[in-house]
Amino acid sequence: MEQIALGDTGCTTTRLGFGCSSLMGAMGRRASLDLLESAYDAGIRHFDVAPMYGYGEAEGCLREFLQRHRDHVTVTTKYGIPPAKKSPLISLARHIARPILKAVPSAKHRLAQAASAATRTSERATFTPQQAKASLERSLAALHTDHIDLWLLHEATAADLRDEALLSLLEEKVQQGTIGSFGIGSSADKIPSLLAEHPAYCRTLQYEWSVLNPEVDPQAVPPPPSPFRIHHRALTENFRSLHRTLSQNKQLCQRWSASTNTDLSNPDHLAHLMLKAALVMNPKSIILFSSKNPLHIQANAKTAEDPTLEAPAREFHRLVQTERNQL
Repeated sequence: MEQIALGDTGCTTTRLGFGCSSLMGAMGRRASLDLLESAYDAGIRHFDVAPMYGYGEAEGCLREFLQRHRDHVTVTTKYGIPPAKKSPLISLARHIARPILKAVPSAKHRLAQAASAATRTSERATFTPQQAKASLERSLAALHTDHIDLWLLHEATAADLRDEALLSLLEEKVQQGTIGSFGIGSSADKIPSLLAEHPAYCRTLQYEWSVLNPEVDPQAVPPPPSPFRIHHRALTENFRSLHRTLSQNKQLCQRWSASTNTDLSNPDHLAHLMLKAALVMNPKSIILFSSKNPLHIQANAKTAEDPTLEAPAREFHRLVQTERNQL
């Protein structure tokens, strides 16, 4: 699989990364570890986690995987959103709910909504160096590693970054080798103000990107050296929205299918083209995806490595951008 430098960490990793937000959710530890091994076997070498993922259990799950593969993979984790305090109760409820979900798949969405409401926390990091240091130490212990390749401030805004001692702490941890580099993982609408007001924090920026996002004005792109970028949500709700549109507008679907030489009425083909477009249109970035299905993981890895999809992906992106008013 294609390799890329992981920002200014000095490490290289794969352009396709696995997001660990699905670990330890509606599945147990064994199934979660199987997902990680499926991603590794498919050639993926970058893994993105956070203390809040998996109701606070994802970092601990990733630790077991890292015990076998730490020297061969890169890891991002984060600071800013704490895990839910009710995670022990959720773990018990999740164990009880698994057989229900197998018997009644339609209940999955309602149970997910209930779990989200139950675990929602009103706590929010104040992005002080004291909190950051404590969070970093917890993540190092949870992952059972002596270093984290990339550490991101999770959902930080420009208004959060008022304490310059935090920047000093981050730079100190890089010098010590505790973290390879740092940056910010936030929503795309927060990125312009972060770049304008706090560029020193923006060595790496992680935010959503899909073919549905409007093209960036070239004048808005900061001059070199630009931050290293990691993108996610190339699929998920964006895929569902676009698939629904193409299913309802048969004429549009047929025309786009002919132009890309791809049957876009087939949801698998649509998903693969959306993922490939994210890779092709962001050639110097890592693209993250999450999945609970080992077969989907393998298919996404094959899509990333398939050069015959590059031209259709570019054409697909062009069609979406030029005909956005029909979507």
